[in-house]
Order: sequence, then C-alpha cells, then structure tokens
Amino acid sequence: MFENIIKFSAVKEYVEAESEKDTFPVPIKFNIPEWFKKLDHTVHKFTVKGCLPFLDTLTSGYLLKTPQDMLIQHGIEINKDDPNNSNKKGSFNKCPYKRSAFTEINLGAITDGEGNFNHNWQAEGWPDLKKNHGGPVHKFVNPWHIKTPKGYSCLFLPVLNNNDDRFEIIPGIVDTDEYTQEINFPMLLNGYKYPMPIEFVIKRATPYVQIFPFKRESWKMKIETRENKERSFINSLFSTNLINSYKLKHWKKKSYK
Repeated sequence: MFENIIKFSAVKEYVEAESEKDTFPVPIKFNIPEWFKKLDHTVHKFTVKGCLPFLDTLTSGYLLKTPQDMLIQHGIEINKDDPNNSNKKGSFNKCPYKRSAFTEINLGAITDGEGNFNHNWQAEGWPDLKKNHGGPVHKFVNPWHIKTPKGYSCLFLPVLNNNDDRFEIIPGIVDTDEYTQEINFPMLLNGYKYPMPIEFVIKRATPYVQIFPFKRESWKMKIETRENKERSFINSLFSTNLINSYKLKHWKKKSYK
C-alpha cells in the first residue's frame, strides 16, 4: 500500500480532454530511451546498462511533458525593413500551432506578445546565463498543480541522462505540501551548441521536467577516518561477482507509480 501520494491536478476541461492524455504526468520509468533498452551487459561487454546508479536516474521520480508546441526565436532581427531596428535582436516564445484544451485555458499566458519569461537582470552575474547569449529566460507554462503530503517537498530537474539537448529547465526545490499555485519552469537554451540566432520548435509531449519528491529532514555532516584493512575487506566482498555486484549486494529497488 502506498501511503506517500503525489497529486497532479489541473482544470476539469484539460483533465477530461482525451486529446491531451499523452501530455499528462507519468512515472519517469515509462520514458526509458530506446538506445538504453538496446544495450547488452555481459561478462564480455560491460555497458552502462549494468550501472544501477545510471538506471535509477532513468526510473526514479515523475515526468512532466510539454502541453503544447512552443516556437523559440532567440536573437532574431525584430524588423529587417526598419533601418532603426535592423541591428536589434528579439527573443520570443510562442505557441502558434493547433488550438487545444491547454491553449484555450491558458491563451493569454502562452500565445500573445513575447510569451512568458524572466529578465536576465534577475540573476545578474550567474555564469549559466551565458548559454542564453544575454537574452531573457523563457518559461514553460505548466497546467498542473503538484501536491505532496505534509513535510514533503519536490526537487525539479532537467530530465536526467535523457534530456533534450536544445534546452534545460533551471533546477529548483518547492515545498509542494504548502505551495498552492502551479509551478512554471524557467529554462536555459543550449547556446553553446546552438549559437544565435536560435530558432526551433519544442513539440508538445516533449519530456522536460523530472520530479523527485523527498521528505524534509535536518542533517549534519561528519568526517571520519577508515582503516585500510576495513577498506580492503569491503573491496574484496564487492569483487566476488563478475558483474552486477552492486545490484546483488547493495542496491535497493525504488518504486514510483
């Protein structure tokens, strides 16, 4: 029986729209990439498929998907025909494609003007802003309110080891047992790989946020020494199996449903 329940809620029109089901949150274990599934891991061929810490990143937590296509235009000339603006650069995000239950409910927030974003001066001096070439930080409009039990928060990350290389959300922690609003997610463009001008479409149902619920607890760190003989004994136990030693001796199964 699962006592810890994370609840995702949205307006009735969105939740009941059959056309939107493929954009709903899911346990992230349903998003394991095909390249990983095709790998072998044997005594003759050690691969990352046998690395349980890597697998745990692909199967732990929950996944948010983009509810709508988003056109990103970054560093685009504002008006080529106007000599006063020809050297100015604009940054926009729009959802100009098919109307859906999501766009009807959130129309003003995602389709008008320059879209939803934070100004870069709000984090002036942060080195990661260089990825954006000095432009604003675009934001995803999220239709889901996320609720966890009392005493539990959520860590929000880019999709670990399986992220879209064009962008990534900015990680953050929210006390989702207390916060009553939907969380919109700012993102950084991968300007190191895709230099300006940047223009691409993030398609609907693209995985973009990985969620780890966790219990808030206080911790205190401590540094200790360990005898060499103790370390040698532990190493000898670990090496008694040709493969999967960590899985057989130390790994604990995690469950997210």
